[in-house]
Amino acid sequence: MSGRIIVDVEALALPAGRWTAVVGPNGAGKTTLLKALAHLLPVQGSVQLCGRPMEDWPAKARARALAWLGQGEPGADDLLAHDVAMLGRLPHQPWLAAPSAADHFAVERAMRKTQCWDWRDRPLGRLSGGERQRVLLARAFAVEAEVLLMDEPLANLDAPHQADWLLVVRELVAAGRTVVSVLHELGMALHADELLVLQRGRIAHQGASANPDTHAALRDVFDHRIEIHEVAGQWVVVPR
Repeated sequence: MSGRIIVDVEALALPAGRWTAVVGPNGAGKTTLLKALAHLLPVQGSVQLCGRPMEDWPAKARARALAWLGQGEPGADDLLAHDVAMLGRLPHQPWLAAPSAADHFAVERAMRKTQCWDWRDRPLGRLSGGERQRVLLARAFAVEAEVLLMDEPLANLDAPHQADWLLVVRELVAAGRTVVSVLHELGMALHADELLVLQRGRIAHQGASANPDTHAALRDVFDHRIEIHEVAGQWVVVPR
């Protein structure tokens, strides 16, 4: 239906210098909300980035301030992994200019953080799903943006590389960056500073991950089919 409102959010403020995980059942509007925040979808109302309306940002300045990683993003299979990661530096480069030493440093650092530097000279089409995802993560990290929006960043990643991603996010937040991620992995989401819980296109709850009210909201939106327990100082989600 044309003009149908998919996500209805009257007011939403995401704290700067924190990691917010967006969670909820399938079809809750998580990806749509993230795309709206990234200025990739039209919205009714106003979206602000760092206190400034999105439409007031010049495109290149916005691309330097906000990094985006979409879900299942396509990529040219013949591009080398290093070239894909270097795409994250385009907002920092003058038109048609070659990458600078700073660009090469940022890309190498990002690829090492995501453990994909060793296959920097391999085409994207020759990488596994998990390897490809690590290159795309490196591209997002290479932007060195103040705000990172990531939709299902853990797709195809095994447990050790999910833990690596968590460490990188924690480093970014410690450095004052803001991270917003859509996650299906509820146990990983509970490592975030804040949870934004969506249900049927609306905010069911927003609060600290360790807050009992947040846990109650999670149980509610998943029809009480999950339980949340603290094990060795970490929150664990198990089927009920």
